[in-house]
Amino acid sequence: MTAAALSVPAGRPVTPVRRLTVLYDADCPLCVHLRHWLIHQPQLVPLDLVPAGSQEARRRFPELDHGSTLREITVVGDRGQVYRGTSAWIVCLWALAEHRPRANWLATPAGTPFARITVLAAAKWREALKGDEPPPCGGDGRDGGDGRCEVPGASG
Repeated sequence: MTAAALSVPAGRPVTPVRRLTVLYDADCPLCVHLRHWLIHQPQLVPLDLVPAGSQEARRRFPELDHGSTLREITVVGDRGQVYRGTSAWIVCLWALAEHRPRANWLATPAGTPFARITVLAAAKWREALKGDEPPPCGGDGRDGGDGRCEVPGASG
């Protein structure tokens, strides 16, 4: 994983990551699903999954803005590294044996736009799941490119 992808300032030494803590929203069905998925993946770097804003999260990381960790995925490295948003998703994939090559690509200038789009789509899903509106397009991407969903089997 490149230093640029992890938002490490130029000239600052990159500290090796030996363990990561993923702060996830335990009240979000999508977040809970992704937590379950992460737990069952072979890990090159161990992941601790802790509910964001919980007593455990506050005990482990008293210096964090815990309100922001409920709004945006936050991952904390064992040496104090903090990853948010797109970088947090990339570092989660980087920790996984089967997904490290993809994470390395997503950290490049060519891959970053794809990672950013994925994070934005997940945020929209999260909003829809927590709010009253239905998730966009049933999650299967069946839109005609105009942002409107198609109903399976419906004729135009």
